[in-house]
Amino acid sequence: MADGADRSPVARAAGGRAPAQAPERAMWCDERFDFQATFLQCLAKHVPNIYSAEMDPLVEKQEEMVQAAILYPLECYLFGEDPDMFLEKLQQSGTSQLCGKVFKGGETTYSCRDCAVDPTCVLCIDCFQNSIHKNHRYKMHSSTGGGFCDCGDTEAWKAGPLCSKHEPGASSSPKENSECHLNEEIMEHSRRVFPSVIKYIVDMLIWEEEEELPMELTIREKVDSYYCVLFNDEHHSYDHVIYSLQRALGCELGEAQLHTTAIDKEGRRAVKAGHYASCQEAKEEIKRHSENVSQRPLHVEVLHADVMAHQKFALRLGSWLNKLMSYSSDFRQIFCQICLKEEAGSEKPCFISKLMLWDARLHKGARKVLHELIFSSFFMEMEYKKLFAVEFVKYYKALQKEYISDDHDRVLSVTALSVQMFTVPTLARHLIEERNVITIITETLLEVLPEYLDKNDKFNFQGYSQDKLNRVYSVIFDLRYILVSKPAVWTDHLRERFLEGFVSFLRILTCMQGMEEIKRQIGQHIEVDPDWEAAIAIQMQLKNILLMFQEWCACDEELLLRSYRECHKAVMRCSTNGRSREKTVFHLCGHTLESRPYRVSADPVSIHLPLSRTLAGLHVRLSKTGAISRLHEFVSPEEFQVELLVEYPLRCLVLVAQVAAEMWRRNGLSLISQVFYYQDVKCREEMYDKDIIMLQIGASLMDPNQFLLLILQRYELADAFKKIKPTKDQDLIKQYNVLIEEMLQILIYVVGERYVPGISNVTKEDVIMREIIHLLCIEPMAHSAITKSLPENENNETGLENVIDKVATFKKPGVSGHGVYELKDECLKEFNVFFYHYTKTQHSKAEHTQKKRRKQENRDEALPPPPPPDFSPAFSNVVRILNCDVMMHILRTLLQRAVELETHLWTEAMVQMVLHLLSLGLLEEKQQLQKSPEEEVTFDFYHKATRMGSSALNAVNVLMLVEKLKRVPQLEAQKDTVNWILQMFDMVKRLREKSSLATVGATSGSEATKGDESTQDKEKAERKRKAEAARLHRQKIMAQMSALQRNFIETHKLLYENTLEAQGKDDAIMEEESTSSAIDYSRIALGPKRGPSVIEKEVLTCILCQEEQEVKFESAAMVLSACVQKSTALTQNRSRILELSGDTLDPLFMHPDLPCGTHTGSCGHVMHAACWQKYFEAIQLNFRQRLHVEQIFDLENGEYLCPLCKSLCNTVIPIVPLRAQKINSEDADAVAQILSLARWLEIVTVRISGYSVKNAKGEKQSLPPFTNKGTGSSALEFHSILSFGVQSSAKYSSSIKEMLILFATTIYRVGLKVAPNEADSRIPMMTWSTCAFTIQCIENLLETEGKPLFGSLQNRQHSGLKALVQFAAAQRTTSPQLLIQKHLIRLLGVLLPNYKGEDTPSLLEVDMFHILVAAVLSFPSLYWEDAVDLQPSSVSSAYNHLYLFHLTTLAHIMQIVISSATESPTAHSSDNSEEAQSAQSFCREVCQYTSGCFSQDIPGWLVWDCVKKGIMPYLRCAALFFHYLLGVSPPEELLQVSEEGQFKALCSYLCLPTNLFQLFHEYWDTVNPLLQRWCADPVVLSCLKGKSIAIRYPRKRNHLIELPEDYSCLLNQASQFRCPRSSDDEQKHPVLCLFCGAMLCSQNTCCQELVNGEELGACTSHALQCGAGVCMFLKIRECKVVLIEGKTRGCLYPAPYLDEYGETDPGLKRGNPLHLCQERYRKLHLLWQQHCIIEEIARSQETNQIFFGFNWQLL
Repeated sequence: MADGADRSPVARAAGGRAPAQAPERAMWCDERFDFQATFLQCLAKHVPNIYSAEMDPLVEKQEEMVQAAILYPLECYLFGEDPDMFLEKLQQSGTSQLCGKVFKGGETTYSCRDCAVDPTCVLCIDCFQNSIHKNHRYKMHSSTGGGFCDCGDTEAWKAGPLCSKHEPGASSSPKENSECHLNEEIMEHSRRVFPSVIKYIVDMLIWEEEEELPMELTIREKVDSYYCVLFNDEHHSYDHVIYSLQRALGCELGEAQLHTTAIDKEGRRAVKAGHYASCQEAKEEIKRHSENVSQRPLHVEVLHADVMAHQKFALRLGSWLNKLMSYSSDFRQIFCQICLKEEAGSEKPCFISKLMLWDARLHKGARKVLHELIFSSFFMEMEYKKLFAVEFVKYYKALQKEYISDDHDRVLSVTALSVQMFTVPTLARHLIEERNVITIITETLLEVLPEYLDKNDKFNFQGYSQDKLNRVYSVIFDLRYILVSKPAVWTDHLRERFLEGFVSFLRILTCMQGMEEIKRQIGQHIEVDPDWEAAIAIQMQLKNILLMFQEWCACDEELLLRSYRECHKAVMRCSTNGRSREKTVFHLCGHTLESRPYRVSADPVSIHLPLSRTLAGLHVRLSKTGAISRLHEFVSPEEFQVELLVEYPLRCLVLVAQVAAEMWRRNGLSLISQVFYYQDVKCREEMYDKDIIMLQIGASLMDPNQFLLLILQRYELADAFKKIKPTKDQDLIKQYNVLIEEMLQILIYVVGERYVPGISNVTKEDVIMREIIHLLCIEPMAHSAITKSLPENENNETGLENVIDKVATFKKPGVSGHGVYELKDECLKEFNVFFYHYTKTQHSKAEHTQKKRRKQENRDEALPPPPPPDFSPAFSNVVRILNCDVMMHILRTLLQRAVELETHLWTEAMVQMVLHLLSLGLLEEKQQLQKSPEEEVTFDFYHKATRMGSSALNAVNVLMLVEKLKRVPQLEAQKDTVNWILQMFDMVKRLREKSSLATVGATSGSEATKGDESTQDKEKAERKRKAEAARLHRQKIMAQMSALQRNFIETHKLLYENTLEAQGKDDAIMEEESTSSAIDYSRIALGPKRGPSVIEKEVLTCILCQEEQEVKFESAAMVLSACVQKSTALTQNRSRILELSGDTLDPLFMHPDLPCGTHTGSCGHVMHAACWQKYFEAIQLNFRQRLHVEQIFDLENGEYLCPLCKSLCNTVIPIVPLRAQKINSEDADAVAQILSLARWLEIVTVRISGYSVKNAKGEKQSLPPFTNKGTGSSALEFHSILSFGVQSSAKYSSSIKEMLILFATTIYRVGLKVAPNEADSRIPMMTWSTCAFTIQCIENLLETEGKPLFGSLQNRQHSGLKALVQFAAAQRTTSPQLLIQKHLIRLLGVLLPNYKGEDTPSLLEVDMFHILVAAVLSFPSLYWEDAVDLQPSSVSSAYNHLYLFHLTTLAHIMQIVISSATESPTAHSSDNSEEAQSAQSFCREVCQYTSGCFSQDIPGWLVWDCVKKGIMPYLRCAALFFHYLLGVSPPEELLQVSEEGQFKALCSYLCLPTNLFQLFHEYWDTVNPLLQRWCADPVVLSCLKGKSIAIRYPRKRNHLIELPEDYSCLLNQASQFRCPRSSDDEQKHPVLCLFCGAMLCSQNTCCQELVNGEELGACTSHALQCGAGVCMFLKIRECKVVLIEGKTRGCLYPAPYLDEYGETDPGLKRGNPLHLCQERYRKLHLLWQQHCIIEEIARSQETNQIFFGFNWQLL
């Protein structure tokens, strides 16, 4: 609590201890005084003063005053010495074996599937990490709050009940442990103190007077000081309360929000202080305003200031007691004794019961203190836990009724403590035996639902309250908890009490039996769908309880039989209602059935029959245990009335059949939903499955013919099997056909479904295995999908893991998707096409899959049933329905219809089911004949099937009809099945005849006997022959097609030659250029030996209009869709504060750390500029017309989705063709003689100074010379730059120019976050910057992925980069050349100190690659003349590029040497290579120029090593840049990954010596003065002296943070996380930034920040700094990754943690142990480095538009 309740008495501030000799203490130490009176006097005196400022409390000051005035003296009296010292000693003397940690909402709990007695047994994270369960099969879940760590509770664990922290002797020796009892004096004091303290707390918490205090606390005159107190409820939302407070009190939004947050947290808050009248007025106002926005007003009270103060202090005392309980078992026992003590001769409840009964009326804060007190005292002492449980059960009904009428969450109710008591096996047994708890719970359930009972005492949940039912479920949960562990030993008393509870439970089931009856709508559709959800939901909640009751009953034979009798009585009572109708008689095949007339299609029917189904469950258990032999002693055969038992479940199955036949379609969706759940895995165990069992019970006990007649009559198919001609009405015929199919299916299930323990001799494992086999016969499935398809037991276990490896093999997942289980081949023989848990879709899918598989294996497609296990003796009569007369009549009739081709009267499915029933009959007879001698086998299916149906001349038997089926063309698909059945007939005949083959062994269901092998071989050979013929035919056709193709190519030779023309030309050029020397001159990008540009004719197709166009300067513009975004993907320093607005930012120079760049990416799709503009305008128009629809993209910022791939884009890149440049080698040689670096610098300087003079209009310019010669100022020298070759600039079409401006403006707008301004001087800078940064990102990505520099880029990256570099070169033409020159001069200022201005950064403060790109792209501006638009020729540009590149390379080497080569070597090397010597001599020079700041002791080999490694990224980037700028092919070595070869190839391509220090020697005269100036730079000197730190090279490659392999380690981190801005210990939503590793407090008001006047959540504001608005977070408690972009967009993404089955677990719903999957994490890393996060968010939002409702801004 905010007032310091969470502070430990041990760790209090010493400041609160000042008045150690307070008079109160002296007085309390006097043995003669009345402690209670003195204690209350003290409280009356101090408490109102301490808690006087309730509106704006100074929490720390209040706490100090409480300590000094009350708690310190009280503790001194209680302990008899200094409290701190005493408690310290007590703490060291040993702790309880029970952990007792109380969970807060969201905390992670762990349960061991191997050792926990039930799933409610959980450990806190600390105990789990220190326990043996860490290595077992555990589950992780997020607590809803209010739970309790079970470490140390021996009843909760089968093994390992104690973690290493709580084991005896873990913290101290047993000897010390035994001494921790308190001495008698302290215990005596405790017995005096505790009653007064507890009585005060109880009196104040249940105090109802708002204005007065008890007499003993009233010592001063009453003052008119009141508070208007607002209480929490769950009906009003945050916004409702804020609105009401603002309107009623006129307060500011911020104040109202503070009040509302406090109310939600604490449960109440004083919102106004003042006189009684003003508070009363405020109360009425709040109520009035809150009624306007909600149906009920807020709960407001006016409390006197003293009442408020004492209530607050009562809670503080509760917290004090709570802490005290943790120190000693004696304190706990004394406290419990006092709380449970009842006043002699009084009917009043004890203290703890008073508080429990008042719980629903307490506010949230008080409840929390009370519950924590119960946890820390009663639940830590087993003896008192038992006594508390008895009190709890005593008032159980009252407590549950209070909770149900309350509106607070379950976690805040005292009823939530039931799980802590009811799941303790010994305690549960005691409560059942002594307190009859089962009866109490079931009676409570009936008592809280009276309004839902109709006149027949049946439940009817029409118009139910969902909230109330959710609360009622808690009573059902309690029943589940109490039944969780079955008793091992039964006493007579326990048996009687349990039976009493069971009978009471049957009363609930009686109210459910036949509830919510429905009647078929005829004529008119139902107007309103009835409420069905509540009844089904209660059925779901009761499913496991019903199974648990049955399991409990089955533990004891006597109990099982008595329970069966009680259940049978209850069923009979429900079934005898409405039996007044006369019986009707039904004849068929010489058999007669007398039954009461009832039609499902006309009379009321209910799907809810829990009593009948419970009886079925008990009957099966009777059969399993063998107790069925004694059943007649408890239920006489006359009473049994099996027809009546079968009646209701049969009606239910008929209802399902009629719904399938669409007879109930006018009853709406509610019935369809109920039928779905009836057969769904969540309910079927206690609904559908039990109805099938009840029919099997009927079949085992009734005459088979009678049973089938009953089924025919209830399915309303009596007429369909008589010789009456059916109607011509097609709908009716279709209806009949569906009903017949449904009925046959049920008959198959009744006879064939024997996988239930008790019906046959199978185990639970067999049942689960069979379920899994049938699921995997449909398709391979993920572990979670199989789990969802299997029913869970009371412990939420499916039993899957125990058997899955026997039937399936696990296939691991790839980078995406999940692992799947595939069925083992040997299990395929278990496949039953009519498996009763298949839905119709699953049935057809499984059948198709299995037939396809058999076809591939070149086998027949017959899918006969596998041989079923034998029925247990109690059910052995079920098989008789297969060979009874009525069954034969049904089979014969349907087969006859199929043979006679009356197509409208039969369906293929129907025939398939008939064949399946025949198969079952033949298999049964075969199995019986193989087990017993023929004369003992009474099952004569073969005999009946081969007997004539009548004595008529044209009469046929079933066997003959089956043979005729072969000739029915519509049944081609069943041909193999028919053959199999005929073979089975033959086999059974031979077994019957005891022929020579009668001794043949049992064969599997799908194989024929040896006698039939020859026919099968023939069929196989025939199939093989056909397959071979088909193969040859295919081969012939392919050969013909091939010949035609060749012929076509020959005919159209010219066409094929033209398409390869460009490539051929290039090859020719390459051949011409190649010389005999070792260096391939065509592969050099810079200097006079530059190779030719490889230019292909580019013909592109627009994705919008599909028209082709060649890319030319003068043509209409073609564009690539692109996305420009800010990026921090390359920086190492994420703490750097990014400028959120770029109004004042100068982007010309990039810091070497690359803190925030502008990245341009493209999806590579091409459009005409005009087509794109039309497309974009159409989107805008569409958006304006649909204003209410929220868009994924921001149209105002130019965003759109690529028309083809739906990537998010915000601009387009114009495609500018590459200009062919070929160097004449003679010219180049001539220029080489004259144009040295010195001369080139001189010419550039003259040109620049000339421009400066011109522009300054006569102002004096002082540009110092580079050489000793004067610069001169003649016109000749000013123009001398032009003398080495010029050419006219490219002329771009107007549409290309327009697109150049548009794209440049977008880069400027997005990169600087400013409004678009086409005239801004920073546009060219941003263009060069995005070009350089994008190249650096791509180089970084290729290096990270280990791919070669060239040849491995994706098409989209290749075309995007090519377009971007050519655009960057062309953009200069759209800006004023003077502006470009100014930028160039500033850039050169870094390299050439002569140009250095005031704002020129130091050499160490710039990224050299950005300088290179900007200088190369801006350099042509020096060729600008007033009259003509010129640019350098190929030769000129070759030298310009060469010298600019060499200069930046020299500067970069200097950067590397100063920042990265200054460490002393760790390993010695005697490398004395040429490079090392050059490096050594260079270092000497640097040492000299830096006055010894640079150490010359660093060995040359180390310097060379640092330079070589450090310069690689720069060289790689430069190679990419010049390749895309000039089109010169790179050397072959750069198309492979090789460290050494790569360096040489880069040096060759970029015209550098492999010994880079040779550059300095080559240009020494020119570079020496530059070097001196660079070394004299103050920043360089500061770095060398160690005063500042420079970026080291090569820069570290960025990776996502390192995550622990085990997810529980992350959960552990999260559990220790405390929000830096919040003082309370409430659990937060910790999220982890995957970029930088920061842990943040998400979705919480405490960490919201104001950014530019907007409230942003912690994640959103962090993303702005860490990722320039784009970021990636891991929500630790939910195991989800969140991607966010900006303030309005985000999406969820699968976390990289997988369980052992290769699946993610969002929300930790499954709770399996999770481990880091490196491939998935790498995929996330690439998503970031490829700048695809925005794209992923857009794609996700397009497919899952549900997330629009989420406010990403406050994440």
